[in-house]
Amino acid sequence: MCKFGRIFAGVIGLIIFNAACSTFARPYDPPVNLRTDVLLDSGWKFIRQDVTGAAAVDLDDSAWSTVALPHTWNNLDGEDGNTNYYRGVGWYRIHCFIEDSFAGRQLFLKFDGAFLVTDVYVNGNHLGEHRGGFADFVFDATPYLKTGADNVIAVKVSNAANANIPPLSADFTFFGGLYRSVHLLATDPVQISPLDFGSPGVFLKTTEVSSNSADLEVTAVISNSTTTVQTVMVRSVVTDAATNIVAVLTKMMTLSPMSASNSVVATTIARPHLWNGLYDPYLYQTFTEIWRGSEPVDMVAQPLGFRYYRVDPDKGFFLNGQHYDLHGVSMHQDWQDRGWAISTREVDTNFMLLKEIGATAVRLSHYEQSDYTYQSADRAGIVLWTEIPVINHITESPAFYANAKQQLKELIRQRYNHPSVICWGIFNEITLRPGPKPVRLTRELAALAAQEDPTRLSTSAANASDNEPSNWSSKLNAINKYFGWYNGEIEDFAPWADTIHSNYPTRCIGVSEYGAGASVYQHSEDPVREPKIEGHYHPEEYENLFHETYWQAMQARPYLWCKFVWNMFDFAVAGRNEGDTPGRNDKGLVTYDRQVRKDAFYYYKANWTTNPMVYITGHTFTNRMTNVITAKVYANCDSVELLLNGISQGVRTSTNCIFTWPLSLDGGTNRVQAIGSKGGVRVSDSLAWIAPNPIAITKAGHLLRPSDTVSNTALSTISERYN
Repeated sequence: MCKFGRIFAGVIGLIIFNAACSTFARPYDPPVNLRTDVLLDSGWKFIRQDVTGAAAVDLDDSAWSTVALPHTWNNLDGEDGNTNYYRGVGWYRIHCFIEDSFAGRQLFLKFDGAFLVTDVYVNGNHLGEHRGGFADFVFDATPYLKTGADNVIAVKVSNAANANIPPLSADFTFFGGLYRSVHLLATDPVQISPLDFGSPGVFLKTTEVSSNSADLEVTAVISNSTTTVQTVMVRSVVTDAATNIVAVLTKMMTLSPMSASNSVVATTIARPHLWNGLYDPYLYQTFTEIWRGSEPVDMVAQPLGFRYYRVDPDKGFFLNGQHYDLHGVSMHQDWQDRGWAISTREVDTNFMLLKEIGATAVRLSHYEQSDYTYQSADRAGIVLWTEIPVINHITESPAFYANAKQQLKELIRQRYNHPSVICWGIFNEITLRPGPKPVRLTRELAALAAQEDPTRLSTSAANASDNEPSNWSSKLNAINKYFGWYNGEIEDFAPWADTIHSNYPTRCIGVSEYGAGASVYQHSEDPVREPKIEGHYHPEEYENLFHETYWQAMQARPYLWCKFVWNMFDFAVAGRNEGDTPGRNDKGLVTYDRQVRKDAFYYYKANWTTNPMVYITGHTFTNRMTNVITAKVYANCDSVELLLNGISQGVRTSTNCIFTWPLSLDGGTNRVQAIGSKGGVRVSDSLAWIAPNPIAITKAGHLLRPSDTVSNTALSTISERYN
């Protein structure tokens, strides 16, 4: 039996047609969309300094550099270990000819991201200032842009420290500049507003979701920029993944001059196809249109996913009624030699690697990332924790509180419609530096998150003592733990987890960070001792041991609602000087350039994926330091056989994806092959190890790159340095 959606009274009236009951699918035929999005990414002039009068139309900028967006001025000095990388003002200018056809339209300038304070000028007029480094922001430029003429857009960006804007400090580089795209949006004077904290202006609220039905509420912010009363119809079309119509919701509105109003309509979708993580990331779409009489004047498309979830203090995370283990990685947005100025190609590469490793969840650290990142997670079925950059410490001032709340509102409203997002992060390690007590701010942020979005939960990443009040401000809780790296021993993690769970039995507790540094150029045959984290020796094998120990402890503790490795990729930290490269945090499972998957990457791939795989650890450990070694293989296979120089060393089975064999290598080159079997499928991996002659052995066990020439002098130097 067909059931029609609910009817809500509108300004004039509301009609709902639910096509989910239709026998035959009807494809959606979108109207001509008068909204125009012009990308302004090429032809910018740039100078990395403050310039008096730089906003003036007649300024001579011919000596400035020509750059394309995305752009940052710290792509090199922000990753080279120089703590005094440039933090100051940069100016951008572009000449923009606007066609006569844009006359009478509403014109907006949209910025997808600029760090940290941005002032925008059009033809010498100041449009406004945005404070915050990661959100989209939009200015109405209609009064100042001229159609049929040349226009000068000037943008002043500063990444200088500002006590009233988070982040105040952090363990990552603050890349200054217009590091995401800039757009010219042209709309009808009556439009779905882009001015609501940079949001799409359409909000899709899903409640009472099950496999039987789901309630959907569509809110659209409708703006009338004319000086007369306007009567319009707002029409929201819900389509399935094949763009067949599922529901049509309409509402008549009468809009006062120079005003904005919310259009709110709702319906119930029968038998929704659920967004179900990696198993089935099914996406609907909504197309919200504005009609003036028989003419369409605006349209905005948004993703829609139906899913429901809960978190249990003892059993962890449940998605659509089934236990769904949230394991994965944290991820910064920077790339080597690019900083934050990345394109969709780099995001695609990131997600290719995330899917390969089998991550069910990603923590977007420590700030709002590009919309394409959220779109990619929606399509991939990867659950997201996304957060604002309230990090290390705070300023106890009304301006700081207001900006932190502004950034949280921007994050929630801009990413509200992405089904991959399940929680809003309100801080990271907020007590790391001395300063004001943060608990009042954290509680206010948690309350704001609940007010802005009652369908999701707030969360936080703490590193203070377990009884620190700010730890428990959010609805979900998580802790950053580095036993065996920054403090204590690796084995301390398991008893700590049991203790905090016992002390706070009603709280949902997860692990928001854990990890250890690793250089693919540094190795150890016996990584039993913690390396000096502030030193330059971060052998890859210690990272392996760290993650093997942590993951097995976490796997045995289902009460941990999330488990995030720190980090998926090595990343830039101007203030660090450790490992093999200054200016880098090397805790990633993949190198900064995304070229080398470290051994630990394959350990998690073995644990998190089901397609048969086998991997011999030590692919970058070509020059072994002794002839008697333990060979280690990561695999998700039923059994693995190891061959050394064509001779079988035996078949092993394992319950933890770790397979080992004692080996005696011949001097010179040794060929090693691992063959795994799973359900009748055979997979293999192979490599070559060069074992030393007795004269080439050093007890220090430090790096010898594959291209290195072993010499007594080199061995003596290494031995002296690391003994």
